Amino acid sequence: MPRAFVNQVDIAYDDSGAGPNALLLVHGHPFDRSMWQPQVKHPLHRGWRVITPDLRGYGASSVVPGVTRLDVFARDLAALLDHLRIQDVVIGGLSMGGQIVMSFAQLFPERVRGMLLAATFPQAETEEGKRRRNEMADRLLREGMDAYATEALPKMLAPRHIEQMPDVAQHVLTMMRATAPEGAAAALRGRAERPDYSGTLAMLNLPALVVVGSEDAFTTRDDAEHMHKCLRGSELLWLEGVGHMPNLERPAAFNAALDRLLARAIVHVLA
Repeated sequence: MPRAFVNQVDIAYDDSGAGPNALLLVHGHPFDRSMWQPQVKHPLHRGWRVITPDLRGYGASSVVPGVTRLDVFARDLAALLDHLRIQDVVIGGLSMGGQIVMSFAQLFPERVRGMLLAATFPQAETEEGKRRRNEMADRLLREGMDAYATEALPKMLAPRHIEQMPDVAQHVLTMMRATAPEGAAAALRGRAERPDYSGTLAMLNLPALVVVGSEDAFTTRDDAEHMHKCLRGSELLWLEGVGHMPNLERPAAFNAALDRLLARAIVHVLA
């Protein structure tokens, strides 16, 4: 497994494929880079290089306690791209990963060729949300991840998919249980401080894809329509019967839409 020492942390990552075009996929909370398994091999035949890192605090990357803001994650990603000598990418993320993608676009708009936002939303945290995130961070540090993971699984996947897709359910549960409580808590505290990224999205003029499931416990249809409206020329993929993990619950539809995004990103550059 390759690793890069950037910004005083070790970032573990997978680097698949080759070619002049790069796709960077950012996992959500409390997962790791393995959540992108159905997507990693999919674009390779089209000549895309796919980078899937573990964020600091997650997977095999360094665990950093305290508070990790979204912009810190974004700067880690930029440093990783520098390490790999990649100038610009199509960048995608799910849930917290999507908000990191928005932060990356705010900080480094010149490095973004296209954008995928899945099961996420751009609004700033509410006061109630700040309280809940900090309380959850306290709980994870006190109790660990096991009980939380069991409680969270029905919110991560549509209920029937837990029964119909036991391998996927087990994968999601395993990722959550394996996450270091210190890293998860730091990210929760940092997310509580996030700004509103709607203005950032409205300033972008690039190929984009918004993917949200009808049974997502965290992202609403209004959130999806808002992102779609902000991102000029974006495609909105609304998946009926899908929860918070559309890339795992409906990989064929997700990958087909990803294909369309990558094709549009190439045309956008040529234009």
